[in-house]
Amino acid sequence: MRATLLSPAIVCCLAAWGLALAAPAWAGTIRGTVRFAGGALEQKKLVVTVDQSVCGKDKDAEDLVVSADKGVRNVVVSLQRPPTDWKWAVASPVQMDQKQCVFVPRVVLVPAGGTVEFLNGDRLLHNLRSQTKDNPPFNRTQPKGRTIPIPFRAPEIIRIDCDLHPWMRAWVVVAEHPFYAVTGEQGEFVLDNVPPGTYTLRFWHESLGPVTRAVTVNTGPAAVSVEMGRR
Repeated sequence: MRATLLSPAIVCCLAAWGLALAAPAWAGTIRGTVRFAGGALEQKKLVVTVDQSVCGKDKDAEDLVVSADKGVRNVVVSLQRPPTDWKWAVASPVQMDQKQCVFVPRVVLVPAGGTVEFLNGDRLLHNLRSQTKDNPPFNRTQPKGRTIPIPFRAPEIIRIDCDLHPWMRAWVVVAEHPFYAVTGEQGEFVLDNVPPGTYTLRFWHESLGPVTRAVTVNTGPAAVSVEMGRR
């Protein structure tokens, strides 16, 4: 499967957002891996029908990206009932770019009340169209080189499309608390500063749906291994 590198910041939302927790010295860490529960996957290609001079003739499908050892990338991991002793710090805007007619990264995390800066690094016109329920929808034309900042107030998972290039898709995850992460290229994730206790972890992927797992955190790291398969 495709092995394009993502910024390490996407793996741990705390580093990416510049967040702070009211974290006591006895807080623990949840480390885990999400793997694909299925056979070998065939690499799908998406046909490019317009703007081939910038976009190319085809694109790797990114709706399900699995590593050689079946680690699933771009899974959103969160605590369903987080501890109460946390707080947001001042968060810098999160950036999502458009490069060669692909959203980069495909999934971003932004705290409720935060802003995503949508960039256009391509030499052509894009547009940004959201599918929302709890946040105001938008459909914005985006000329080359233009940055469009959009605030998100309510927690939800929002699909982003470009109507001019229909293969383009991305996701903005508006988080209600800091205990969120997105899996990296090997399916790995980390949640830091979690007080001891028993929690329910929720795993969401755009093609594999939701899965939940119980985890108990003590003073040391808690290990979690999850398999997700097609429904």
